[in-house]
Amino acid sequence: MESALPRLLALAVVFVNGWTDAPNAIATAVGSGAMPFRRAVWMAAVCNFVGAAASCLLFPAVAATVEELASLPSQTDGPAVLAAAMLAIVLWAALAWRFGLPTSESHALLAGLSGGAIALGGGLTVLNGGAWRKTLAALVLSLPAGAACARLFRRLVGGRLRRPERWQRLSAALTALLHGAQDGQKFLALLLLAGGGSMEDKGGVLPLALLIASVMALGTACGGKPIVEKVGSELASLSPADGLCADLGAGAVLLACSLLGLPVSTTHAKVAAVCGAGRKADPKIMGEMAGAWILTFPVCGALAWLFTKLMI
Repeated sequence: MESALPRLLALAVVFVNGWTDAPNAIATAVGSGAMPFRRAVWMAAVCNFVGAAASCLLFPAVAATVEELASLPSQTDGPAVLAAAMLAIVLWAALAWRFGLPTSESHALLAGLSGGAIALGGGLTVLNGGAWRKTLAALVLSLPAGAACARLFRRLVGGRLRRPERWQRLSAALTALLHGAQDGQKFLALLLLAGGGSMEDKGGVLPLALLIASVMALGTACGGKPIVEKVGSELASLSPADGLCADLGAGAVLLACSLLGLPVSTTHAKVAAVCGAGRKADPKIMGEMAGAWILTFPVCGALAWLFTKLMI
């Protein structure tokens, strides 16, 4: 299989990430009325570009963790595994978007790479236990940490701020920037794998980071309105002050995990923060989201396994 196909599919996943994942960053600002949808989308696109473009300088440890996740062969079957993983992610993200459910392309990426690598033979021995422990630690910690941080900020901020909607615009921009930096690193590692490179190749990293930033920003500019409505309006009742606290809580989790080299989901951190800061979270919608998150690993892993078997 030509190496160009995995690269093109990887860029398709970056686009889908911007389209379906980045809207989580602005969902609270739109849901609380602090910003109109279209203006928030363009702000998120710009901030995602900046974050993703600077990701190779800010948080290289995240890309290193993704590179270590699965032992993929550099030739012959390696491109097939990458292509299979990308196809699995795109299909899963499109299905989730259809129902307005925010899913994690980050976790879909990890599951897809692992499922494809296992399909080549060797079973679970091809996976890097240390990298998977980091991933699962981030998954387990991001939910309670996001909710706890949002509650803490709600206690600290309370009714002390005048015009909280102004502050929320800034916090939404910060969340979008951190999303770009965190996910930009993951997909930077992916494109490096597809091209047979590594983070050590400083000359090739920056152009790829700029390419990823551009594609992610383009995807973000296309919207993702069903997800914005689900997270920002239907999940919980949010005032501008609540939305600000949710943004700050999610941003704190994203920043901490990025500095520690933990691949964390913006979706998980943000939804948890909304539940922590908002009022009257809807248990039905929470259950729908949790179900989609639980299914991400087995579905994307199985799809990538199947596609790999069909390609090799």
